[in-house]
Amino acid sequence: VLPGIRNLLRRNMIDSGTSLNLYVGVTAHRDLVPGEIPGIEKRVSAFLGELRRKFSGLSLHLITPLAEGGDQLAARVALEMDIPIVAVLPMEQSDYEQDFNTDQSLAQFRDLLAASSEVIVMPPTRRNEEMQASGYSSDRQAQYAQLGIFVSNHCQILLAIWDGKDGEFPGGTGNVLHYHLTGVLEGFADVRAADLLANNENDLAYHVVCSRERVDGSPAADLNPLDTYWITSQRGRETGRRIPPEYRLMLDRLEEFDADAEKYARDIELSGITLLDERPDLELPAGAHPADLFYRTADWLALHFQKRVRLSQRATYFLAAMMGLVFLVYSEYSGPSWMVLTFLALFFSGVALHLIGERRQWYRKYLDYRALAEGLRVQIYWNLSGVVNPTSAEFAYDSFLNKQDVEVGWIRHVMRSASMRRARGAQPDPGWVDWVVEQWVGNEGNGKGQLAYYSQRLHQNATHHRRTSILGAVCLWSGIAVAFLLLFFGSRASEEQMQIMLVLMGALPLIAAVRDAYAHKKAEKELIRQYDFMGRIFRNASKLLRESSDLGLKRRVLRALGEAALEEGAEWLLTHRERPLEYSTL
Repeated sequence: VLPGIRNLLRRNMIDSGTSLNLYVGVTAHRDLVPGEIPGIEKRVSAFLGELRRKFSGLSLHLITPLAEGGDQLAARVALEMDIPIVAVLPMEQSDYEQDFNTDQSLAQFRDLLAASSEVIVMPPTRRNEEMQASGYSSDRQAQYAQLGIFVSNHCQILLAIWDGKDGEFPGGTGNVLHYHLTGVLEGFADVRAADLLANNENDLAYHVVCSRERVDGSPAADLNPLDTYWITSQRGRETGRRIPPEYRLMLDRLEEFDADAEKYARDIELSGITLLDERPDLELPAGAHPADLFYRTADWLALHFQKRVRLSQRATYFLAAMMGLVFLVYSEYSGPSWMVLTFLALFFSGVALHLIGERRQWYRKYLDYRALAEGLRVQIYWNLSGVVNPTSAEFAYDSFLNKQDVEVGWIRHVMRSASMRRARGAQPDPGWVDWVVEQWVGNEGNGKGQLAYYSQRLHQNATHHRRTSILGAVCLWSGIAVAFLLLFFGSRASEEQMQIMLVLMGALPLIAAVRDAYAHKKAEKELIRQYDFMGRIFRNASKLLRESSDLGLKRRVLRALGEAALEEGAEWLLTHRERPLEYSTL
């Protein structure tokens, strides 16, 4: 029964767009050597089969332009293995078909296109002066470069059927692989200077070496036909079937998120929060609904694991305080042996709680899912308001978590999946801008938007911190006062009074110390500064947006606001990852 329920939930998730896929993009030469084709097919089949076995929790999909040669070869292999195909065309089909050299390859293209589960057409683009200076001889080459950027940006692994030689023209196989590894495609990719130095989590490629049917068509000097390699920008070329460990971990995290989404699908459906409530009577831009479903899932899961983390934190520090009290009472009153057992029971209860949380990764999931939800919030509001360039094939949220380790790259991969179906080629209705301002920025008076949220959270956290600080100070100085009483009046006190004062002298500062450690673990002061900073950012944005009727300026403000929110979200994740819950606090 259980497998049947899981399959039903997974089908519902796939239909609704909330199920995550493992996307393999394809870049390949057109002029493969016929004698090598069976060997290439065998290696592509083994590669896809290995991914399916290792990541059985994710639905494997192939992203391919279906060009003749290696693109069509990979698509045929995928269909034989019942792997869905996402066809991405560089231009309208009728125009694209002019680039097929034989009737056979054209017929196969049409058959594969008809068998594809989804078809995405890149919007038209034109060369600019920088492109012309970089060797783009036509607008058509710019279209193919845009296609390569899209495939690279929306896959987790790039399959390159490649001879290992430098690309001959922009948008060719070698150049697409170079872009995948570095994020740079001369003349086309708009990469910020700071991002050139950032870690690139989207640089995992699998290389099947091939020859080309042309003069001097042999592979590069250090390569042999049909050899296979994993390639990343950090580790270079590696032989063997084993995915580099840090990338394996990243894909495992992706699979875990999908498993949690499936496990709690019913609860998420019933109580998850959507960003599209009370939306206006305007056409919803393509891709907004699937992205909102991802947001609802991430937000619900973040709250779910936050409750578990908060409970385990409070329990851990309570157990620590109780251990201290038991020790003080035992030492001062020469207590019975059962108090030692109580002390050990409290300690091992804390250890057990820690081990359960570590095993189930409550803390890590809470942080990751909250960061993902906040990233998706910006992504959705940017898409709705037309902040993102509708003609761009790039992944538009590269300012988020691009300077962190590869492990958190899975968060950006979820955002890439949500970006797959983003509206391209046309701006959303301008009416969305005012709605986004109202829902995202809001105001402090009506309790809507992030401005009200940050104001409320600042007030709540500042009040709580002030109260607990007063409690800690009272406990600390009360303990000091007891010490003075003991110093000046201890000679007059009875033995029982002396013992009580000694216990209080140790217990009261202990309570203050536990409270201070708990506040540090929760990063209370950092959170107050964060809420204050973000409140001021949203307040400044609100002022600019209210005073202007310029649509272009409003979009620029929303873009700046989103970039600030993404940067702050990354800082929040980093701050809290440095404060893991550990049983050593006991």
